[in-house]
Amino acid sequence: MKLLLTHVPQARRQYYGAAALARLHELVDVVLHEGEAPLDPAGLIAMGRGADFMIADRATPVPAEVFAGLPGLRVVMRSAIDIRNIDVGAASAAGVLVTHAEAGFVKSVVELTIGLLVDLSRGVSRAAADYHAGRMPEIRVGRQLAGSTAGLIGYGRIARDLAQMLAHLGMKVLVADPYAQVDDPRFHKMPMDELLSRADYVICLAIANEETENLLDASAFARMKPDAFFVNMSRGNLVDETALAQALKEGRIAGAAMDVGRAPDQMPSPALARLPNVIATPHVGGLTPPASESQAMDTVHQVEALVKGEVPPGAVNLASWSRRL
Repeated sequence: MKLLLTHVPQARRQYYGAAALARLHELVDVVLHEGEAPLDPAGLIAMGRGADFMIADRATPVPAEVFAGLPGLRVVMRSAIDIRNIDVGAASAAGVLVTHAEAGFVKSVVELTIGLLVDLSRGVSRAAADYHAGRMPEIRVGRQLAGSTAGLIGYGRIARDLAQMLAHLGMKVLVADPYAQVDDPRFHKMPMDELLSRADYVICLAIANEETENLLDASAFARMKPDAFFVNMSRGNLVDETALAQALKEGRIAGAAMDVGRAPDQMPSPALARLPNVIATPHVGGLTPPASESQAMDTVHQVEALVKGEVPPGAVNLASWSRRL
């Protein structure tokens, strides 16, 4: 059996890893993409001929034409939870199984989020940049996390882990999520509008779907306190970036930090990232060896199941899978 791994060499090193790749080679015939640019649909079809399986990276879209052009393709896997770059409807219509990996990046994203909270509160990167440029940094009074209030929008796995850490730091934790139950008595569930008006730090961790598109818009930023900070660790499409930029430029909120945005590869948008009251990182929340290896090994376990003729873990459209082995 044959598998196409779509990652470019750098992404393969950073987001897949040698151990997972070595195990794949033991299981199937692996075709690697050695180009520096992500494959477009035509490239996927050209490289995927004869492949039973495909593992798609986050920079490679898999639209309907790929399933039509690769009639022998049986399964498309993502070494991530987010499968929005795969046309699942078209895959289902073609009888191709789509799978995702588990959230092996939770602890890494939580740690980065805490780092961003400290940076926003104490001006770490601002002072470092001034020192690097040979300037004496402006000395400003910072904010202590202990005793402050964090508002979490969304209460999935990252938010649940983060809430525990914030509580240990002495922060009050508010949660807005209409679909989640909050059992921990230390955390206070409330409507998003109320959370926005009360939180010192508004942290976006909601899932990205049609319902949450532009969830944080001009009216949301207007409800925030003028000395509050906004942090986005979910996806860029949850935020109306024009509204956020306006709120930041006019000083209607104190600042923002983000690891995601609407730029290519879900990175922060440069226009936002260059604002002086913004801290941005290039979508590296899950870029640690434990996080990357965990999700890569999930796809390896899926391939192990497939070569045995079993249903792989992480299947999202099992009822439509007709291109079976």
